[in-house]
Amino acid sequence: MAIERLGDYAYQAVQKHFKKSTKPEAEVLADTDPEALHQMRVGMRRLRTALMVFESAIDLPKTVSETRIKKFAQVLGAVRDIDVMQAKLTERYRPDLDRKEQKQLDKLLDNMKKQRKQAFADVEDLLEGKRYADFKQGFQDWLDAPEFFAIAALPIQSAVPDLLLPLISNLLLHPGWLVGAELENHSVDEKAIATQLQEQSESLHDLRKQIKRVRYQTEFFTQFYGDEFASQVEDFQNIQEVLGQIQDYSILKDFMADAMHTNWHKDLPILAQRLGHEQISLWKTWQPIQQRYLDAEFRSRLRAIVSTLRWQEAPQAESASVS
Repeated sequence: MAIERLGDYAYQAVQKHFKKSTKPEAEVLADTDPEALHQMRVGMRRLRTALMVFESAIDLPKTVSETRIKKFAQVLGAVRDIDVMQAKLTERYRPDLDRKEQKQLDKLLDNMKKQRKQAFADVEDLLEGKRYADFKQGFQDWLDAPEFFAIAALPIQSAVPDLLLPLISNLLLHPGWLVGAELENHSVDEKAIATQLQEQSESLHDLRKQIKRVRYQTEFFTQFYGDEFASQVEDFQNIQEVLGQIQDYSILKDFMADAMHTNWHKDLPILAQRLGHEQISLWKTWQPIQQRYLDAEFRSRLRAIVSTLRWQEAPQAESASVS
């Protein structure tokens, strides 16, 4: 059956990501491969995004709220963040440290193992608990007998630009684009960069989260657009990765400051210097991206891309009754 209405497309999207987000559950509880937890977390994020995109069309039970999915993802994320830090410190940085710094770092890694054990206990409580069971049952009940709002009857092609344009507008108005904008492109003042990243880390982190949401949201609709739109979605992913690396450094430094002291860099000078150099490299990567998204002509073009659909035969959908 061809997808002709917004409700049909919404049903297909939420069904797909519900299955993907719950499929790795047994592997996550086994805790033998960190990739399973990562995939479940990503699945939850994409499912949450689907509910946000199609909230005007789908009438879900209270047990399937976007807020509840966000909390699930946060519990999974606490373990994932530790896994990422452990891997980075062990595989990327530890081999280049001298024996003295390696011993200091090993103490931190032992601390991380204890933190992960507690964080994973929270994951077990979540996946074996009533709230998660109610969530899955409520979602399956909706998939078996979906309910929609009146707007779900709109033709999907006519609805897509109206779904995406507000997302693009909110992204372009995010204050994170202005962080460090006063620093000249050729400026490599390590102290100034470090100050910006420390003082504005939350703003950049929030910008990254919004870019990730927009990336997921636009990925739902690539089949309705041409190559320029697909390239833009890829650009969102690249920016997300750059800001993600910047955020990783902030998380890493905060962890070391909490686990040791604010002057941790004196005990780990080689590591501190390495992190400083990599921050400068990331800042150089970030600045041209920032300038591009602050450019009026580019911003206008981005809005035009989202507004211009490539009209084509409607995609196929699994059955869902939209009345």
